Amino acid sequence: MATTTEKIKVITEQAKMPPWYLKDLYRYLSAFGILTVIYMGFRIYQGAYGVSTGLDSTEPDFDVYWMRLFNFNVTFVTLFAGVSWGWLWFTRDKNLDKLEPKEEIRRYFTLTMFISVYTFAVYWAGSYFAEQDNSWHQVAIRDTPFTANHIIEFYFNFPMYIILGGCAWLYARTRLPLYAKGISLPLTLAVVGPFMILVSVGFNEWGHTFWFREEFFAAPIHYGFVIGVWFAHGVGGILLQGVTRLIELLDGQEDVA
Repeated sequence: MATTTEKIKVITEQAKMPPWYLKDLYRYLSAFGILTVIYMGFRIYQGAYGVSTGLDSTEPDFDVYWMRLFNFNVTFVTLFAGVSWGWLWFTRDKNLDKLEPKEEIRRYFTLTMFISVYTFAVYWAGSYFAEQDNSWHQVAIRDTPFTANHIIEFYFNFPMYIILGGCAWLYARTRLPLYAKGISLPLTLAVVGPFMILVSVGFNEWGHTFWFREEFFAAPIHYGFVIGVWFAHGVGGILLQGVTRLIELLDGQEDVA
């Protein structure tokens, strides 16, 4: 028989672990921490080199400080998309019809974590870095689509939240029976809508180059950004679908108990 000391040790170890339904909590918090460090690092880098080397793309220093960052960003997001989406697909659950209710409950909590990390990335891309771009339009030489802010915003921040949104979509489709049965409209809108902001960016930059050089928030060419953000309200529908299913699962668990 186990001694009292051993029992206390087991209880202490169990207390250090999160509840079973929050199995992925540490990964979730790590994702927030990593993203925060990345975005703050970009901001510090901008503050250090943006004005001194990032206003004129024809200067040699621009190639050193910004085009190298551009090449890194494009390479990183491409590899990250392939690895993360590929892992989610190739490790998919092929026996969802045999999924235990308790495990399904846990996966809904994990999906909620995916969605919140996705919205966190959308916030950084669509708020701070996007809003400061208006100032860059006024001071940077507009002879290239590559500016000190665009290289961070359009070639890292936007692709990053698109990748994370795709991860949430794939996780739901490959690990939860409700979403595996068909395409979820709220989930798809919440992911595809903000993705279309990136499409609007190309049109916006073309307009700034050939139509007007001044920057106005309410310019018609910016309407696509607003519509893309509206689609993010689909997150509410995702939560509604998830909560409805969780209620069914929890009721079933109570009946068994």
